[in-house]
Amino acid sequence: QVQLVESGGGVVQAGGSLRLSCAASGSIFKIDSMAWYREAPGKQRELVAQMVPGCSINYRSSVKGRFTISRDNAKNTMDLQMNKLKPEDTGVYYCNTEGLDRNQHLFDSWGQGTQVTVSS
Repeated sequence: QVQLVESGGGVVQAGGSLRLSCAASGSIFKIDSMAWYREAPGKQRELVAQMVPGCSINYRSSVKGRFTISRDNAKNTMDLQMNKLKPEDTGVYYCNTEGLDRNQHLFDSWGQGTQVTVSS
């Protein structure tokens, strides 16, 4: 199994910044995609940013220029730097990874989520 643990959420005023972190552990052979999703109250979970090795980074249009995703392949960690936060960025942020475990089985794992609240 592959476990993900997120950290870094909190409450911030509009215009402020937060940095989310995600650490993957367990039976990992290779991590391919790493991504951040968010789920606002009453809305569906949506992709915020995604990194795939050898491919470009994808950002949701509403966060382009404000959010930056990064990963450390050696440590199996991923961060999301969020600047110029807006109230509409409020939600539960989830870390997601896809790859192969040591038994060469595909995995698609989710973290428990971390709350981000942006006050106006």
